[in-house]
Amino acid sequence: MSAPVARAYREGDHAACVALFQSNVPEYFAAVEIDDFLQTLREIDRYWVIELAGEGIVACGGYDGVDDEPGVAALCWGMVRRDLHRRGLGDFLVRERLRRIDADEDFNAVAIETTRFSCDFYARYGFEVIREQADGFAPGYDLVEMRRPVPWPRAARGG
Repeated sequence: MSAPVARAYREGDHAACVALFQSNVPEYFAAVEIDDFLQTLREIDRYWVIELAGEGIVACGGYDGVDDEPGVAALCWGMVRRDLHRRGLGDFLVRERLRRIDADEDFNAVAIETTRFSCDFYARYGFEVIREQADGFAPGYDLVEMRRPVPWPRAARGG
């Protein structure tokens, strides 16, 4: 597998990102969540795609500030093409987003709303469960809110 490359999402990536979403239904996303995903693609500024030579776009994900919690960034809609799971692309995508958040002086914590399917994955990056809601995304898809501080204090990073 070639080295993955991250770049900013462009409008022309829309169909490839929808295909990524669909490849993860129903194992990781409920089909009814597509409208929320499409709205995010229309509105978010901090969204990236991951490309592999010969494969095209194989992953996507972003983050944004939480409106009612200044200083908190929220990871959103991170996904890897289903047939490429467990090959390090999800790790690459998360590390890329966290690197950007950690470098942004506006943020001091990172949150994610995910499902039980992905909790162990995010726990590897220091996220801890702070809230759960049965069927929070759709029937059978419990919402699990996780959070972690930025990993290095501002003073230790020269800030």
